[in-house]
Formats: sequence, C-alpha cells, structure tokens
Amino acid sequence: MRINKGFVLRNVYGQSVIVGEGLEAANFGKMIPLNESATVIWEQAEALGDFNVEQLATRLCEEYEVTMEKACQDVAKILNEWQSIGIISE
Repeated sequence: MRINKGFVLRNVYGQSVIVGEGLEAANFGKMIPLNESATVIWEQAEALGDFNVEQLATRLCEEYEVTMEKACQDVAKILNEWQSIGIISE
C-alpha cells in the first residue's frame, strides 16, 4: 500500500489532520482528524513509502503496550477507512 499523492499530515490548532494538497487532491475538500495512535500509523506509513499492515502494527507495538494481534486489527481497520475515502491505495 501507499499514501496517495497529494495527502499530507498537518497540525491544526494542536490536532493532527490529514489534508489534501495540490492538484491530485483538489476535489478532496476534507480534513481527517487523527488520534495519537493513528498519527503514529500515518507517520510510519510516510516513512516507509510502501507499507503493509504488519509493518505498521509493529510500529504500534513499539509505541504502545498492545499485542501484535490487536495492533494488526486496529491498523487494518484504519487502513480500510483511509482506502475507502481515497487517501491510500494498494
């Protein structure tokens, strides 16, 4: 998977949000708020470029006291949401 071109993480009044920038995301017109763990997932996805559920779940396990099974479930859920709104793609 990859983050689609034109989507970036920004801090708006202390809240992490995903926004669309440039022509690639011109019709997006939304800000997607992220909680702390979703921000960790996004930052790891950005750092990797190409990523999968297990890679992002491993990062969550490093950051939080969570089992790999639970981290994989949480990551898969958020990636499905992001994919459904066009922020990431396979």
